[in-house]
Amino acid sequence: MTRVGIIGGTGYAGGELARILCTHPDVEIAAMTSRQNAGAKVQDVHTYLRGYVDLCFTEKISETDDLDLVFVATPHGVAMKEVPALLEKGIKAIDLSGDYRLHDVDVYSKWYGHEHTDVENLQKAVYGLPEFFRDEIKGADLVANPGCYATSVILACGPLLKSGLVGDDVIVDAKSGTSGAGMVPSQRLHHPTCGESVIPYSIGTHRHTPEIEMAVDRFAGSRSKVTFVPNLVPIVRGIISSCYFDLKGDVTQEEVDAVYEAQYGKERFVHYVPDPSIRAVVASNHAQTASRVIGRKAVAFGVIDNLVKGASGQAVQCMNLMLGLDEGTGLNLPGLGV
Repeated sequence: MTRVGIIGGTGYAGGELARILCTHPDVEIAAMTSRQNAGAKVQDVHTYLRGYVDLCFTEKISETDDLDLVFVATPHGVAMKEVPALLEKGIKAIDLSGDYRLHDVDVYSKWYGHEHTDVENLQKAVYGLPEFFRDEIKGADLVANPGCYATSVILACGPLLKSGLVGDDVIVDAKSGTSGAGMVPSQRLHHPTCGESVIPYSIGTHRHTPEIEMAVDRFAGSRSKVTFVPNLVPIVRGIISSCYFDLKGDVTQEEVDAVYEAQYGKERFVHYVPDPSIRAVVASNHAQTASRVIGRKAVAFGVIDNLVKGASGQAVQCMNLMLGLDEGTGLNLPGLGV
């Protein structure tokens, strides 16, 4: 049985990790940390885990011995302080923050506002999107779990960019539920503000932008321009990203369909569908993609649950690969549908 720990166990991502892992047949949750809830029972904080997780929160992960893998589910800036000690002890790590996603330290400092303190491991980290980087993840000791917006956009854009049918530049209009903003209340998340509205935010400054650009450049093979506009919508879970391209020539819908079928036809968790739906994937690790050819334009769609395929579920998918387990173990549940 693999013993895992969760640093940052009280946030949405940490709680979602515990919800998924508590019934995983090959994993034991051995530790969950929380500075503000140290000593409290996990099931008293996350009441939906009552009867499933019989642990108390600890203040530090080092208070637990014999861990095999640790998830770091904290705001950015924390993982780079925790990961070096974990790796030195031979403990594998998956970071759900942005600390290890960008290999360029200058890009990191520009977007996150502080210097990276673990440059050596930053260069070794593997980007944890299994549908594109599965083989690299299998041999990794440190995985940088992708951001939620980035996951939805890359799943939508990757096949078309790799195909060479579209130009390198992409315009992304993305819409996310309120859980993507985390647990800390703010004026924008106050129900009278967001309850019956669509609110664009962080235009040109969202930290998932360089992550999307990094992946787009990798698939396109050239420097691309990403125009990324995130929007807050009055739902709790889910993201839909609409990605707009110029086609390089006369391309049919059938040709584009064939590109997506070739990429995702055998994938367990990513599906190419006629009509993507957030409700079809909510509470699951599944993602839906779709496309439309409109004259000399193409639009691609990526739909995920931001807390599962966009965070904790994808982290567990990566964990399975890192540990040599079946990739879908603990994740074989459909979306809610309604």
